[in-house]
Amino acid sequence: MSSRDQLEQLRREAVEAVRGLVGAEALEAWRIRYLGTKGAVRAAMARLKELPPEQRRDYGKLANEVKTALVAAYERRKAELESGRPADGPKADMTLPGRRPRVGHRHIISQTIEEITEIFARMGFTVAYGPEVEDAWHSFDALNIPPANPARDPLDTFYIGPDTILRSHTSTVQVRVLETTPPPVRVVAPGRCYRPDTMDATHTFMFHQVEGLYVDEGVSMSDLKSDLEVFCKAYFGPEVRTRLRPSFFPFTEPSGEVDLLFHYPDGSEGWIELGGCGMVDPNVLEAVGCDPERYTGYAWGLGIERMVMRKHNIPDIRLLFQADVRFLRQF
Repeated sequence: MSSRDQLEQLRREAVEAVRGLVGAEALEAWRIRYLGTKGAVRAAMARLKELPPEQRRDYGKLANEVKTALVAAYERRKAELESGRPADGPKADMTLPGRRPRVGHRHIISQTIEEITEIFARMGFTVAYGPEVEDAWHSFDALNIPPANPARDPLDTFYIGPDTILRSHTSTVQVRVLETTPPPVRVVAPGRCYRPDTMDATHTFMFHQVEGLYVDEGVSMSDLKSDLEVFCKAYFGPEVRTRLRPSFFPFTEPSGEVDLLFHYPDGSEGWIELGGCGMVDPNVLEAVGCDPERYTGYAWGLGIERMVMRKHNIPDIRLLFQADVRFLRQF
């Protein structure tokens, strides 16, 4: 083995040995063995005078490099033993409790849908779902909406085909439920709806509604009013004020609007519409095979984004659909 090979072997052996040392005594013994006055490095340098003159320069340079590497390895291991962590490892106290990783959560819209359905579940309602791509019969005809009604115009509804649309309301679900389920029926139907609206602070072309339907013998307007008031107090708080004012919808008669008294940050207040409601029109009951002489019912539809915005004082509906986690983490 040549003299250079012996130096390289000495460096590998010493560096490997120092990495596994535990305790100050073992480290000091390593220093004496390799870097002491009678150590391996000093002995290797003493062999310099035994070499031919033409080899001494390269050998001396390599010997100094080996000594420097071993001194650095010694200082690094000494620092590791004193600090209790690797010198080139994370600069943190590994004895401290770890940090929990940030875990995501459901979107505020999904949270609100779950809260709404839980409130109505306590009132005896089950949850029903329906397709977002619908036909004209379930969207309009069965709901007593005549062909000339503006709601059927392409300016107000997304048409995929002559008789196929993206539903513009969740009232289509009440038709499908009544087609397959004889009264008594008590359901809520949350889901996405679509209308070709221009995006602004209060409108978007995709939004969420929750439909409520209760059909049985003897259901009256007082049931509708009391159930909606109980829900609003459960969702917004017991101090909330609501009102029911007359309105018109083709699928309910009589019809009304549910309003909420909203308090603005500047101290003012005003009534905000949450959605429409009313007693199910007899023509709707007949269309799905229910006897309007025997059964009555109420239906309502509330905008979920409106409820979220009112409850959390959100000024712009577009914030709910932006991918800004700084905003969404608040909820």
